[in-house]
Amino acid sequence: MYFSFIIPVYNRPDEIDELLDSLSKFTSIIPFEVVVVEDGSTITCDAIIEKYQSKLTLSYYFKPNSGPGDSRNYGMRVAKGDYFLILDSDCILPADYLTQVERSLKAEYVDCFGGPDAALDSFSDIQKAINFTMTSFLTTGGIRGGSEKVTQFQPRSFNMGLSKKAFEASNGFGNIHPGEDPDLSIRLWNLGFKTKLIKNAFVYHKRRISWDKFQIQVNKFGKARPILNAWYPEHAKITFWFPGLFVIGFGLSFVLLLLNWPYFMALYAGYFLLLFLVSWIQNKNSTIASYSVYAAIIQFYGYGKGFLKSYYKIFILKQEPEVAFPELFFKK
Repeated sequence: MYFSFIIPVYNRPDEIDELLDSLSKFTSIIPFEVVVVEDGSTITCDAIIEKYQSKLTLSYYFKPNSGPGDSRNYGMRVAKGDYFLILDSDCILPADYLTQVERSLKAEYVDCFGGPDAALDSFSDIQKAINFTMTSFLTTGGIRGGSEKVTQFQPRSFNMGLSKKAFEASNGFGNIHPGEDPDLSIRLWNLGFKTKLIKNAFVYHKRRISWDKFQIQVNKFGKARPILNAWYPEHAKITFWFPGLFVIGFGLSFVLLLLNWPYFMALYAGYFLLLFLVSWIQNKNSTIASYSVYAAIIQFYGYGKGFLKSYYKIFILKQEPEVAFPELFFKK
């Protein structure tokens, strides 16, 4: 296999610098190329690309802004490889990443895989806290590579592999964002392709994000899920309701607390205490543990609110997704 890394970027040359630096430090001799697609940026990374031209087999393309999914498709169309490795620009790869990928695909080949994400010691406390909540088995983050089954795994596009054959059969990513990665996974299953999780092919996901941006991000995740459930009802799960039920339950518990019935609120307090302790043990830092609780509250509230709003518009009002949530769809 000849691998092509596909990296869309939008106004983040500093991220590309760190990512390309990590790619240049691979310990394997497995051949690969890197395709960077500038998605209509006003702050371009051409100077960064020039810096790595002598270190990597690297190509760089600029196109009008049309979203990350369409930019990934563009990169795969111009790439020379027969297996594409799709990354977000805010990722940093360990030196043995490609070794782990090739080893797993040789042992059990699939046309699409996903890998988990982790945090480096150099990340900020907020980045580590958000990484914890986005990956912990105690939150909805467990599906990103911690608790979801290895088979029938829905890869996430921050760390995803896709064969050229599967790309050509599926036409790649759709124009919904976020939600383009589970949409592609389900379409691949319907075409007869298999997916899997490669647990050892992890990336360090350096999210440059504030609390407000995190809330906006998870809110969009929540809005996208009922749309995907409407498109593919056979793949809807009761677990997708958990954040929404969490929000409703918290509101009811607060009302009962005002009526001197504190028992349900005590269950929430116990959950947040457990979350704090697990994060403290994992990160060995009480500040990160405190931030993790706050991040989980934002995650559940943002996702749950978005999910309930989307469910109402899509399933009750029967609105078309593009009409109900135009902000989730890029025009090609």
